[in-house]
Amino acid sequence: MSSSRATWWQSAVVYQIYPRSFCDANGDGIGDLPGILARLDYLRHLGVDVLWLSPMFPSPQDDAGYDISNYTDVDPVFGSLADFDLLLAEVHRRGMKLVLDLVVNHTSDEHPWFEASRRGRHDPQRDWYWWRGPRAGMAAGAPGAEPTNWASAFSGSAWQFDEASGEYYLHLFSRKQPDLNWENPQVRSAVYRMMRWWLDRGVDGFRMDVINMISKDPRLPDGIVGSVGSSGFGDGSPFYICGPRIHEFLQEMYAQVFAGRDAQLLTVGEMPGVTVEQARLFTDPDRHEVDMVFQFEHVQIDHGIDKFHPTAFRLVDLKASFGRWQAGLAEVGWNSLYWNNHDQPRVVSRFGDDSDRYRVRSATLLGTVLHLHRGTPYVYQGEELGMTNGVFGTIADFRDIESLNYYAAALAGEGSGAPQPGDPLADETAGGTAVTAAGPGRQPDDSTVLAALRRMSRDNARTPMQWTAGPHAGFSSAEPWIGVNPNHRTVNAEAEYADPDSVYSHYRRLIALRHSHPVVARGSFTMLLPDHEQVYAFLRQLDAEQWLVLGNFSAADVAVPLPDAADWASAELLLGNYPTGEAIGSPPDAPAPARSAELWLRAWECRVYRRTAPPA
Repeated sequence: MSSSRATWWQSAVVYQIYPRSFCDANGDGIGDLPGILARLDYLRHLGVDVLWLSPMFPSPQDDAGYDISNYTDVDPVFGSLADFDLLLAEVHRRGMKLVLDLVVNHTSDEHPWFEASRRGRHDPQRDWYWWRGPRAGMAAGAPGAEPTNWASAFSGSAWQFDEASGEYYLHLFSRKQPDLNWENPQVRSAVYRMMRWWLDRGVDGFRMDVINMISKDPRLPDGIVGSVGSSGFGDGSPFYICGPRIHEFLQEMYAQVFAGRDAQLLTVGEMPGVTVEQARLFTDPDRHEVDMVFQFEHVQIDHGIDKFHPTAFRLVDLKASFGRWQAGLAEVGWNSLYWNNHDQPRVVSRFGDDSDRYRVRSATLLGTVLHLHRGTPYVYQGEELGMTNGVFGTIADFRDIESLNYYAAALAGEGSGAPQPGDPLADETAGGTAVTAAGPGRQPDDSTVLAALRRMSRDNARTPMQWTAGPHAGFSSAEPWIGVNPNHRTVNAEAEYADPDSVYSHYRRLIALRHSHPVVARGSFTMLLPDHEQVYAFLRQLDAEQWLVLGNFSAADVAVPLPDAADWASAELLLGNYPTGEAIGSPPDAPAPARSAELWLRAWECRVYRRTAPPA
């Protein structure tokens, strides 16, 4: 992107806060806004520029706050509007910005809009949601009579029967999350009014939850059966992912909400299923839609038929995915860079090595590789500490609706819960006893399903932030709403804050590099060694300044087979995750041809070199 199109958020780093799990100030076991306020200096010290708050609005909490019953207030469990105003003022006083989660594909079924819609077919707000009668020729409420065969993201049908009216309403997620009908201009007007209300209050923008699902094909046709496992439901996503009016709606939103404001605002669209070509359109600044998108391709590379049937991680797949997005948005548009968020398992447990031996090395490597791509990086709470997946003994330890629904459906033999051929979880051990996978058509057992949840459940991201080694990890003075990871005794902010070799200190250095070196935000990107199965390598360049970023995604020493490896080995080492006093050449027992490469990486090692570009 040319310097004339450069903008503040290209050099910024965003930190996501999941309020329920960040810090509890009132001792009820649930994080809150005063708890966030108490930790602002920690975030300022880290160096982040923007705080993104997951929903803190009034909600029945069916989907952990993403089922909103009032868009213009704060849920009492998190505090009050006065608490929010104070938090916002203190964020701004420290030179940071604050963006809110905008969840407007759906509301809670306890939102006044839906309660009015539910009163009957003739209510003026009936058309604010997607209501349909039963399938032609079938009785309302009968099995299979749903208006379409669409599957919900949280198991089962995407349609809920309403006995009082004899019709069904659409919910792409929980049955308590009915989808808004954006075809209705009154719905759009109400949403834009709410957004302006928050911006007028001083909020600095929005992260827009599943925003590319708001436009749906009004015909709501059946989807293809078999593409969502063996559930018998169809895949409706071709009719609601980037639907027919999505660009029109987002451009209208920009005109109605953001145009003419002189504040430095940020708009981020979470867009499942978006392609590189679509993202170019969404993020082209001349089109006035969103500043950047969250895409899911790289966090689905280890998915099998669904997330709970993962495949083995392959570095070449990750590089291919990132490479496509770096190339696709090189001239127009912008990337969001993330490993973790409230919906993803912890990356050090997923793509790294969370053992005591390599947790710090692999966490710092993962951070380095991500942050030095071209795009705006996002840090999810605890990522800067190298927090790992949680410890879940039984299904009673889980809280997430997706996980609980999956467990029930899998044990009932429904959907895609049965282990599939080649599923790495099929042979996972539990309590020292081998788990035997159910064969095709056979019902899985409790241990097999729990193994899948332990690896991929969203609850892995939602265990309490680990502040201290003390009781409840310093998160709360009371029993937390979800269990604390036992490793908080060694993995915690208090221990890492002043330790120069900690994950936290490494993240501080990464963020400082972005702030102080324009090549990180604006430099070109060139993928190197795309077929190497252990080494992640790429080049960043701005004018004559070149950076080489290297990462060894393995526990073995490995040579970096670059033609100019020897030249790079003598370049300036800007950043690494091993003590600088240690030798960085080849192992002494390496064979002579390997030693001649003169550039080796140790287990989970990352390095960043800088030099002036050689003459062409």
